[in-house]
Amino acid sequence: MKKRLNELLGGWTRERIEVTIRCLIPVAIYAVIYLVWFFHLEGTKALHYTEIHTALDDKIPFLEIFVIPYFGWFAYCAFFFFYFLLRYDLEDFFKNAAFFFSGMTLFLIISSLWPNIQYLRPAVMPRDNIFTAMIAHLYTTDTPTNLWPSIHVYNAIGTHIAIANSERFGKNKTIRISSFIFCILIILSTMFIKQHSVIDVLGGILFAILANLIVYKSEFIVNYYRRYEERLNARRAA
Repeated sequence: MKKRLNELLGGWTRERIEVTIRCLIPVAIYAVIYLVWFFHLEGTKALHYTEIHTALDDKIPFLEIFVIPYFGWFAYCAFFFFYFLLRYDLEDFFKNAAFFFSGMTLFLIISSLWPNIQYLRPAVMPRDNIFTAMIAHLYTTDTPTNLWPSIHVYNAIGTHIAIANSERFGKNKTIRISSFIFCILIILSTMFIKQHSVIDVLGGILFAILANLIVYKSEFIVNYYRRYEERLNARRAA
């Protein structure tokens, strides 16, 4: 088992452990800042909320089975984010982190300046089963406020883009197709369990397209990574 784990992670050296820790520190700091800011917004009632709603939202049925991909989003995004780091695919990790953190920060700023709300959730669950129970619990822990753009949608697309552009997974057709399908299911889940409006979803897609142009279609993050790699090589040679 230990040998298999070592093979999976690609072998560890002292330098690799140090680099991994240096990458994790800003991630941990950002996570604390994000969560404090997010829960502050969740716990603060604004004087005025803009309601987000379209006629199409009323035509979308409530399908509780989609709570599975909705919650699966957490594992999907976290797994590949940390997998890139633990496998030492640092360029893919830097790009994935830049994609996530830029969009999540913009979401917090928008939510702070433009409080928004939706009234799509059913007052009474249409059915009584384990999935509706999961959704009911979700409703009690997550307020229907500050929803635009949908971070669920944004980060799901970001994860799929990271997979499709990675050296490790980009040429694996099975993984790419599976990732794409699951990404689509996550996007649909936000609407089918009435967590987000179509407008939130479109906002998440738009932001993901813009982030993709900056992170993956330009040299901005690549140049930053190359400078980091040069400093790392210089430290090795010293």
